[in-house]
Amino acid sequence: MRRTLISLLLICGLSSAACGTGSEPPAPAPSRPATGDHRLTLDVGGRERSVLLHVPPGWTGASKPVPLVVALHFYPGSGERLRDMIEMDAKADEHGFLVAYPDGMAGGFNALVCCGAEDDVAFLEALTGRLISDWRVDADRVYATGISNGGDMSFRAAIEATGVFAAIGVVSGGYGGPRTEAAGFVPARPVSVLSIVGRQDRYYDIFDAGLKKWRERLDCEPQPAPPPAADGVERSSARCADGSDVEAYVVTDMGHSWPGAKSGELALPGAPIVATDLLWDFFAAHPRRG
Repeated sequence: MRRTLISLLLICGLSSAACGTGSEPPAPAPSRPATGDHRLTLDVGGRERSVLLHVPPGWTGASKPVPLVVALHFYPGSGERLRDMIEMDAKADEHGFLVAYPDGMAGGFNALVCCGAEDDVAFLEALTGRLISDWRVDADRVYATGISNGGDMSFRAAIEATGVFAAIGVVSGGYGGPRTEAAGFVPARPVSVLSIVGRQDRYYDIFDAGLKKWRERLDCEPQPAPPPAADGVERSSARCADGSDVEAYVVTDMGHSWPGAKSGELALPGAPIVATDLLWDFFAAHPRRG
């Protein structure tokens, strides 16, 4: 079950050429919230943590609260490299939500299998709390997404950051590792899940077994088969006893990637689905209920 550090290094790539983005550095956080890209810092347990925040044009903070997507990067990686790969900012500009890209310590998050020993759950709680209080985020429409190590971290946050996330969207990541061996390691409040994995991923069996375990523990019942997403994509849906939903996409010819991303070390351009589009559609349909 345990993915080794060496395997993750090979998957996520260490090429210095792949790390460059060419994008302009974000401005420091303004004294008052404003549109654009900002670099925020938070003190969490005596450690300074960094976050790249994108605020769409037209946002003033004076109107009704807006959704927030917290996007968690792969290992080794950074929020900026994930932002450049998944193009969630364009989706935010179109639909009017904020996107936060936290940086893990030493390139990773302390998720379900690796990486590090930081209290990243406390980090995400502090970040979302600040954005709710200072940046006019709707507490009932806070979502997490991530790939690989960041996807695993999304599952951990869904469980341990109680009441923070209404839904998570996990790409090439899963619910596995030592923490998940306890039957009670599930959310105390409903959190809907979108899973997107590739059947050619070396960790596909782990991801598949983990999602089955999640559905069993939350007493999820299969729903009528949804329309096919595209050729070469298997899709399923389940409704859980707590009212949450689990929707899964399996891309037949995909490995450890973000389908539809045009560039980046885990990009899969030309994939039959675009993960960024599916994620936002799922999030928009799953605010916190009850």
